[in-house]
Amino acid sequence: MAASTIPAPSAPPATALAALVIANVALAFGPLFVRIADTGPVASAFWRITLAAPLLIAIALGSGWRPQAVGRSIWAIVAFAGIFFAADLASWHLGILGTTLANATLFGNSATLFYPIYGFLIARALPSRVQGIALLLATIGGGLLMGRSYELSPAHLVGDLLCLLAGILYTGYFILMARARETMAAVPALGVSTVASILPLLLMALALGERIIPDHWGPLIGLALASQVVGQGMMIYALGKLSPLVIGIGLLIQPIVAAITGWVVFREQLGLADLVGGVLVAIALVLVRRPAPLGAARDDR
Repeated sequence: MAASTIPAPSAPPATALAALVIANVALAFGPLFVRIADTGPVASAFWRITLAAPLLIAIALGSGWRPQAVGRSIWAIVAFAGIFFAADLASWHLGILGTTLANATLFGNSATLFYPIYGFLIARALPSRVQGIALLLATIGGGLLMGRSYELSPAHLVGDLLCLLAGILYTGYFILMARARETMAAVPALGVSTVASILPLLLMALALGERIIPDHWGPLIGLALASQVVGQGMMIYALGKLSPLVIGIGLLIQPIVAAITGWVVFREQLGLADLVGGVLVAIALVLVRRPAPLGAARDDR
């Protein structure tokens, strides 16, 4: 039997797309805070989570959420999501220090491909023509954005593999959190998964013998607010309203922001490849934003 295709969905909500953009802009500054923090890389991930958790739980409770309203199965899903996220952060933060920033960005954002593929497998269907074109343009654009400074070297092998593992773990986190978002609001889901990440990250940092207590708290506070509260907060909100394809393409906003930051802050020259790559990613986002044509069936699963 011939494989079916996923019909193009109706236009995603504008608020969810805005949240996706804000999330990836905020998350793009994470590596900068990790680099300037005076703790170990996994310890910085621990503080990112630990400093953000009380604020997220307070916001969740203030919004009227109550823990007793959550079923056991959802508790388990969110707890496992937190463990996946802890492993993702630990792997990525270690990888950042073991390879180039471009390699870390490329492999760490491999969920750009993995998560949409998961979406197509779950739907048991191939992407529609427009979706396939959008994914192709996004892949080419991402390659252009990161390919110019990508460096394949045996010296970076361990760091590259750790960042690739982080991308796979991040995909697992997305899958679990998307399931949780079917019955939980964004902030409570993020708050609970954040709390579940604290102990695993602390144990990993201690096992690696890292420095835990910083002399300067500024970078860690910035990391907690930008990456966890704003970045992940907006991401989890968007995750409950957008398809895996849109989320995956949206992740490529991060290297665009990284390239612009390098140009503004570090005076790194933007080349033609960077500009073309950014344009292709933007076109891909516009394509998946288009509503379905009249008469097209909608997949509401």
